[in-house]
Amino acid sequence: MSSLISVNNLTRRYGDFCAVNNISFELKTGDILGFLGPNGAGKTSTMQMLTGNLAPTLGEININGVDLLDHPKTAKASIGYLPETPPLYMEMSVTEYLQYCGRLHLINKSQLSNVCDSAIERCGLGEVRQRLIRNLSKGYQQRVGIAQAILHSPPVIILDEPTVGLDPIQILEIRQLMKTLGENHGIILCTHILPEVQAVCNRVQIINCGELVYSSDIDELLDSDNKKFEISITTATSQDELASHDVFNSVEMTSANSFLAESDLSADKLTEYIVKQQWGLTRFATHEASLEQIFIDLTAGEKNADTTENSL
Repeated sequence: MSSLISVNNLTRRYGDFCAVNNISFELKTGDILGFLGPNGAGKTSTMQMLTGNLAPTLGEININGVDLLDHPKTAKASIGYLPETPPLYMEMSVTEYLQYCGRLHLINKSQLSNVCDSAIERCGLGEVRQRLIRNLSKGYQQRVGIAQAILHSPPVIILDEPTVGLDPIQILEIRQLMKTLGENHGIILCTHILPEVQAVCNRVQIINCGELVYSSDIDELLDSDNKKFEISITTATSQDELASHDVFNSVEMTSANSFLAESDLSADKLTEYIVKQQWGLTRFATHEASLEQIFIDLTAGEKNADTTENSL
């Protein structure tokens, strides 16, 4: 399957400060990619470069096979973008606004009504299509923002914090819409909400201090710790002593008489082994993979960007 987005060695400098440092990744049809990072990590600069609003210092960006730097108009035509604050005209009705956006995308006049109707249907806006946007709930306004992003049927959709400020029901509705769109598009979801990434995305990337520090399929993330076990015992045993047992690939003490162990044995076999050692097993559980913990491990304690650079 060909790449919808191909980013190679992307770098952006502001004077002596490197906001984005030599990152590379791809996006394909069917991908919903969660793009994460703390404030000042380089997310905004990356999104601005992907959408053609900021020139990279170095590197290449190909959108649907077109070089963004050499042919910006053609490449941008393959992108639908919803910024954190949707670009809405509050005095227009939903239909008026989408028709206006369609004209900006140079959609043929004879096709404009059908194109708008399709976007309205896909985003669940049929009941409010004639209402003024200012009178809509924030959830519906987000839907209108997504409708304008997909109006011209772009292969690539970039969504920046699409559920911020929504109530739980609205969040679930927008998440379901993203999943549906992800079946026929490639989506980049830029968000601070880690559970949302695990709920919606099939891939995740974490950027920190301008560098791509983590990239994985969600399935790999969830399976990565299925050989790790949280174990508590009553016997006072050192980490080195536990690690000397061949059943453990690694051992990490988490508290007194509790440890996190990796083993190739099944849970049943490992439990049986520990009982035979007469260590006084009091707790045994499969370690649950957590995107939140991975995020904290990769970004906490790192050198933070200056507050003047937090918007980069």
